[in-house]
Amino acid sequence: MRLHINHNTSYQYDAPVDYGLQQLRLTPKNRNGQKVVSWNINIEGGKKELSYSDHHANIVDLVSLSPGQDQIVIHCSGEVDITETSGIIGQHRGFMPLWAFRQTTPLTQPGPKVQALLEELGTDFDSDITRGHALSALIVEHMPYEIGRTHAGTTAEQALDGGFGVCQDHAHVFLTAMRQLGHPARYVSGYLMMNDREHQDATHAWAEAHMAGIGWVGFDVSNGYSPDDRYVRIATGLDYKDASPISGMRYGSSNENMVVQLQVQQ
Repeated sequence: MRLHINHNTSYQYDAPVDYGLQQLRLTPKNRNGQKVVSWNINIEGGKKELSYSDHHANIVDLVSLSPGQDQIVIHCSGEVDITETSGIIGQHRGFMPLWAFRQTTPLTQPGPKVQALLEELGTDFDSDITRGHALSALIVEHMPYEIGRTHAGTTAEQALDGGFGVCQDHAHVFLTAMRQLGHPARYVSGYLMMNDREHQDATHAWAEAHMAGIGWVGFDVSNGYSPDDRYVRIATGLDYKDASPISGMRYGSSNENMVVQLQVQQ
């Protein structure tokens, strides 16, 4: 399937910004089952300083804000060919060794809530993939999808304790649990073509776990299945911070308002 994507992110500031830098992880990867046909990023109110591949082999664009600007707009558009692979990405590639994906991060630090989840999950499964899907379903049972209850800094333990979360929280809990079970696991940010709408107000996130003899396998915890040909992978990492679509810093005390407009269609 060929997917066409239009993605606009605008930041408006209540006072002019003297200096600011943003890291963009908004360029899809060429990987098993995914081929980038075309991709463009245009900046209004700033300029692209350089591009590089980070330690997760994500394509990163470093963008500076023009001095005195009170708005910056990032427009991404392009087409990506997706082949159905039942969520299987395959063997590990990239700069990071496989063992590194077993390490915890501040957002994926295990605690009593995750341990209780694993005890409830049990061990009676015929395969690691079956166990992964059972874990995914159990997470959503304990943490129904609901926006506004968590934020970018919410940890896996905090999300479980609160009882609600969004795709980012579901992915963090899954990563934490799978690493406790001995599997390398990583966070994925990307796009999803939704069946019931064309316009969206956010990108999507899911998780991947490495299975012996198979390689990396994707699990979209929020939706309850493995990614198919409606998914576009952009960036991967140990958690959200590694794969965040946009992150950065600026000088000054101005407040910002962010608006996202996103269309993903066949």
